[in-house]
Amino acid sequence: MNRLFIAILSLTICLPGLAADGFSSLEEQMSGKDYTASGLDKLTPEELEALNDWIRDHSLATLDRPKASGETVVAESAADDEGLEKKKMAEMSEEPIHSRIKGSFSGWDGHAVFALENGMVWEQADNDKFFIREVENPEVTIEPGSFNSWRLSIDGFDSECRVVRIQ
Repeated sequence: MNRLFIAILSLTICLPGLAADGFSSLEEQMSGKDYTASGLDKLTPEELEALNDWIRDHSLATLDRPKASGETVVAESAADDEGLEKKKMAEMSEEPIHSRIKGSFSGWDGHAVFALENGMVWEQADNDKFFIREVENPEVTIEPGSFNSWRLSIDGFDSECRVVRIQ
């Protein structure tokens, strides 16, 4: 009973500090297979920490975090700021996204990647399969689903797949 109480108390104390950072390291995000396949297992702990720090500092998800004292903030051009702001707004929005897939499209097979004309890139996150006769630049709608998921559908067809944004 005391061990359970101590474990819960430890988690209660530690978790808010971890959540405040809002960043999960590569080791936490990747499967062991992907971690090894990408060669990250060959990095020294210092190199891995430097890589995680770089990702944390350049991630859209953590751009609003306060800078540590002594950290330099580099000014970006107005165009960069505007593009960054649009990306942040689209990610935070729960509104459907309407765009077109770049180039020809003939369906998805469980491993599809969707490059959109608006610059977003989404990847299929389920194993569903859907095939159609090849079409050029079809219109797509990506809508929020349950549990922070997103669903992609091709306008004019009655099929959808779960997707995650990768760019």
